[in-house]
Amino acid sequence: MRPQAIRSTLHTAVLCGAVALLTVGCNKKTDNSMNFKSAIDTYYSAHPACLWPESVKFPVQADTSDTSKTSGYDALVDQGLLTRTTAEKKKMIIASKQVTNYDLSDKGRSAWTADVQQPGFGNFCYGHRKVSSIDSSTPTTSDVGATTQVTYHYTLADAPSWATAAETQNAYPQIHADVSGPQAAHATLTNTSNGWQVTGAESNSSNPATPADGKIVQ
Repeated sequence: MRPQAIRSTLHTAVLCGAVALLTVGCNKKTDNSMNFKSAIDTYYSAHPACLWPESVKFPVQADTSDTSKTSGYDALVDQGLLTRTTAEKKKMIIASKQVTNYDLSDKGRSAWTADVQQPGFGNFCYGHRKVSSIDSSTPTTSDVGATTQVTYHYTLADAPSWATAAETQNAYPQIHADVSGPQAAHATLTNTSNGWQVTGAESNSSNPATPADGKIVQ
């Protein structure tokens, strides 16, 4: 075969190989780590890391003597996100108890993420998690409807100053875990007509609900 013909053949083979790799890489239904990472990152882009597992509503009251409630709120007061006032609340005609009222400050309102599904409710969010590695996945296929269990690590960068403060991290340990380095997690992914999507995600540690759950003290 002539040198020119050989070069032409090699060029065609390389081009075809590149096209084949590109096709595989762009197929969102293929069961590979790249698609799994993309699916989880897409999920995280719509689900920021927030202080409480569910949206809360302010103002709220907490029993002044109940440190399991007040410690979380007080940490946010220290960061300027909440204001704090004390008052007496009558329990019976002849009895009362000290309560602390907490409400959003001006700084807190600017950092507040409103819940569009529940008017008046919201959360303090401190960033988006991002997958740093796919560690393993259960056997699956590229067929629509297929599922897989994926274990991975994620990181979170550029957290606001109120979230990196020691007082806040002591009151809300999940923040400390999120910003301290890669954290392990697992997710259920399902293959759809538009590619892999997260149908269930859970980190190995969860946000504590006790410091501040947005409920009025009775």
